[in-house]
Amino acid sequence: MDEDTLFPSDNDIDLSFTSLTSSTTTDRTFASSSARSSLARSSLTLSFNESRLSTTFSSTNTNHPLIHRRPHRKSDPHWSAIKAATTLSSDGTLHLRHLKLLRHLGTGNLGRVFLCRLRDYDGANFAIKVVDRDAITTKKKLSQVEMEAQILSALDHPFLPTLYAHLEVSHYTCLLIDYCPGGDLHSLLRKQPGNRLPVEAVRFFAAEVLVALEYLHALGVVYRDLKPENVLLREDGHIMLSDFDLCFKADVVPELENRIRKLHVGSAKIRFNCFTTANQTEPEEIVSEFVAEPTTAFSRSCVGTHEYLAPELVSGCGHGNGVDWWAFGVFIYELVYGTTPFKGGSKESTLRNIASSRDVRFFGLGEREEAGVEEARDLIERLLVKDPRRRLGCARGATDIKRQPFFDGIKWPLIRTYRPPAEVRGLVVRKTKGHVSHVNVTSHKRRRWWWKGLGYFMRNKGSKRNLDSNYHNNNYYCYINNNKVRKCA
Repeated sequence: MDEDTLFPSDNDIDLSFTSLTSSTTTDRTFASSSARSSLARSSLTLSFNESRLSTTFSSTNTNHPLIHRRPHRKSDPHWSAIKAATTLSSDGTLHLRHLKLLRHLGTGNLGRVFLCRLRDYDGANFAIKVVDRDAITTKKKLSQVEMEAQILSALDHPFLPTLYAHLEVSHYTCLLIDYCPGGDLHSLLRKQPGNRLPVEAVRFFAAEVLVALEYLHALGVVYRDLKPENVLLREDGHIMLSDFDLCFKADVVPELENRIRKLHVGSAKIRFNCFTTANQTEPEEIVSEFVAEPTTAFSRSCVGTHEYLAPELVSGCGHGNGVDWWAFGVFIYELVYGTTPFKGGSKESTLRNIASSRDVRFFGLGEREEAGVEEARDLIERLLVKDPRRRLGCARGATDIKRQPFFDGIKWPLIRTYRPPAEVRGLVVRKTKGHVSHVNVTSHKRRRWWWKGLGYFMRNKGSKRNLDSNYHNNNYYCYINNNKVRKCA
């Protein structure tokens, strides 16, 4: 049986439904049809990354390169399905004819997104973003399509999309990425009382978004489009950022910086003996922290969603990495309070509120506020500073934000294993092995004695590993351009 019998040719696939004349959407899984659409966007584009199938596949390349799995996704069954399809292919590459389009998921400003599967294999669902390059009228919008494909091809992170294939078919560009059946965070908010989440759920989602932004900034990528509509929910309840067409890239120089940290009385690291005096100075330790923040990034383009625009972006005088940390503050505010902090009666009034000297205002959440709301307010105030030079995160990025009291109790190296919050209405989570209990400050304090005891036991056994240091350390291994960078004290 030849390949054409197994897979129809590309010309036999009807692409007429990708016409941009229809604006009807059937699903908001890709969060591209929100009323709060981003500025400086246009029609959608369809493209398969044949120039890169997690490696590089080119339509003019006669070689048959192997699939190089990403380190964080090497056990993903989607790669096995793609490898099987490419094995059956006559030239060892993935083509559009290998895919079966199932239904339309949503329409964005630069293209449309469809749910698809590999033909004759129903065990793996994908999302395919299709961009019609002929429908793009300006060179700037075309460069946004190219930028998104370029950034997706470089990502390898659990909270960011995996680009399985990039295909160029006729005048279509097709990006084959992860499908998120849980929809987007904006839709989930609309199902909650008051359109807001419990504080523990806010901490869970905000922590994962923070780690995703930290990774992007370590690559020199300024996101510029953070909002709940672009935070998708995987089947295991964890997040995935989407839509990278408004990003821009800048140079970044990773550094290891030393910081002096005082050890509190009662810490497992402090040993008292008969020679210890009450007047002895409080012990200290030197902690090395990984910092990779594109502080030299600069752009004058006015892009993004109006409620999430930073003051320096509204003014048009130029902006840098600080716009992402401003948007992160607006993001947390909306999750806690159900609305954005500077929202007005129209887009124009919202922009005036952002550009004014008015500070962020908070309102009460009832007679009995949840534990953690005060810490959330403090973090928001530090992020929504209108002068980017004084804004939290602009100098040292996520490294400083992780140390804020709102995130106390989070063991950052294990963040992928935390169980999604069960108290969120409408959040459907497929049970997976390896999840630990959802983090919260109270349970963290109750369990701290166990970690200290274990650390003391290991030290007495002669272990060289300091468990208590690892417990407080916010650093972890990350991969940047396939180079392993060790982030530890």
